[in-house]
Amino acid sequence: MDSLTQIVLGAACGEAVLGKKIGNKALLFGAIGGTIPDLDVFVGAIFFKNEIDIMLFHRGFMHSIFFSIIGAFTLGWLVFNLFNTGKRINNTNLYDWVKLFFWSLFTHPILDSFTPYGTQLFAPFSNYRVAFNNIAVADPLYTVPFLLSVIILMFYNRKNEKRRFWLKAGIGISSVYMLFTIFNKLYIDNVFKSSLEENDISYERFSTQPAILNNILWYGIAETERNYHVGFYSLLDTSKSFSDWKTIPKTRALTSLEYNDIKGLAWFSNNYYNVEFLENEEYMYRDLRYPLVQTKEGYKAIFNLKLFKENNRLNMLPFKPEIEDFSFTMSALWMRLKGK
Repeated sequence: MDSLTQIVLGAACGEAVLGKKIGNKALLFGAIGGTIPDLDVFVGAIFFKNEIDIMLFHRGFMHSIFFSIIGAFTLGWLVFNLFNTGKRINNTNLYDWVKLFFWSLFTHPILDSFTPYGTQLFAPFSNYRVAFNNIAVADPLYTVPFLLSVIILMFYNRKNEKRRFWLKAGIGISSVYMLFTIFNKLYIDNVFKSSLEENDISYERFSTQPAILNNILWYGIAETERNYHVGFYSLLDTSKSFSDWKTIPKTRALTSLEYNDIKGLAWFSNNYYNVEFLENEEYMYRDLRYPLVQTKEGYKAIFNLKLFKENNRLNMLPFKPEIEDFSFTMSALWMRLKGK
């Protein structure tokens, strides 16, 4: 999920493990641990020069269970030896620090796995991307109550039981909401299946996910031999059926037989994608897993990557969301969320 959410979750892990012993410092170290996996965007830029390689490196090894274990022992040992000095000697032990960093590192990729982006939990042994698609990358209803609880507990003494109460409240509320999104996802999948049948769409496979910033409005995409069929459904709709249907022809201006980079991008997109020729040997790669957004010109894909040929392979420009009128798009999102 977004960086703020991961910081809050990491801080909560730090508090749960070492809050009674070192107070707010536990929040700080937990937040650091919760941030570390996302530093792979900088690590990737060090090791790779190609922007496609850098993007594919994100949510890879540094988001794996294996890395969580290695990182926990390494960081635990390092911080224990730096922290356990002077007046703080014997306040904590090595096991405390290993446990703090394990939970702050481990919960980061687990939480990411609930989002549509995909997380390589089993790297380096497998590149399988775990993506349950039940919560958006950024969802205020998950983050805000959790964040407020963590902020409130900071103002209590480390031995005050109210500190523990607010920690449990933050974890409890966010966990209940996550359970809601999981059951919601199961319900939405059934609605999408029924909607496809109602519209006589014979599909090979499909995927659903929530629109950004909420769990009320959902997007579905179904793949056929020649097309993708996409639609939207809000829990507040009067009919229990997806609507706003769009048919997107499959376009493969480049294939994996020509460039192995297309194979990597297709893997990244779970094979929901189009590649369109632009001009001057440039191409637009559209990741269709993510919900289309409404613009003044109609619905458009938002996760677009401009590709170009370089040194016998493909490279891309850094990703930038292309929304001409952000306020219009957000207003349209809100109006559709309210149902029709």
